[in-house]
Amino acid sequence: MRIKLIELRGKKTLTQVANELGVTRQMLGAIERGDRNPSLNLAKKIASYYNTTVETIF
Repeated sequence: MRIKLIELRGKKTLTQVANELGVTRQMLGAIERGDRNPSLNLAKKIASYYNTTVETIF
């Protein structure tokens, strides 16, 4: 999951994406590292943000 989210993030910083998603940088970083699993609602929000499916990312 880490590689996929980092690739999708592109040139945006972790802080920028976290702010746009309405979560903390620490939370999004933990999700990218695989230390935390997002709630179903957050997973859907992340997938929508990247214009892809939850299954593709997670």
